Amino acid sequence: MTEVGAPPRKLSRVPHAAAIYFALVFAVGMLLGPPRVLWLEPWLGKALAVLLEAPVLIAAMWFAARLAPAWASVDGGWVSFLSIGVIALVLQQMADLAVGFGLRGMTFADQLDYFATPAGVIYALTLVIFALMPLIRMRRHGRLT
Repeated sequence: MTEVGAPPRKLSRVPHAAAIYFALVFAVGMLLGPPRVLWLEPWLGKALAVLLEAPVLIAAMWFAARLAPAWASVDGGWVSFLSIGVIALVLQQMADLAVGFGLRGMTFADQLDYFATPAGVIYALTLVIFALMPLIRMRRHGRLT
């Protein structure tokens, strides 16, 4: 039990930071998704369209991975920052499945099959970067101990 008025534990801030990180990057992805699907994919193909979108998403991750822990007042060690990325990845995948099911009419099998395509491999690499970016940003600013 905690005392009334006691400061919250540092670990309890991690889910908040993960939710902020997810929301910031997902918002950018939702803005980029329709132009990619409607304009770039028919013109350039899926793989090239995803490849062109990836640097913008990585830039959003770069900034969000720094802002989210600061806004949530996370000052823990590397486990906290890695946890932010992993929790955000879980939230992202749940949202991605919901968008795939609801807006694109995809099945779970369709979504898994996508990872076997060149565009899916690029997407999978951006997901790895997404999960690791809070830790990478922490290390860059000399906070990794």
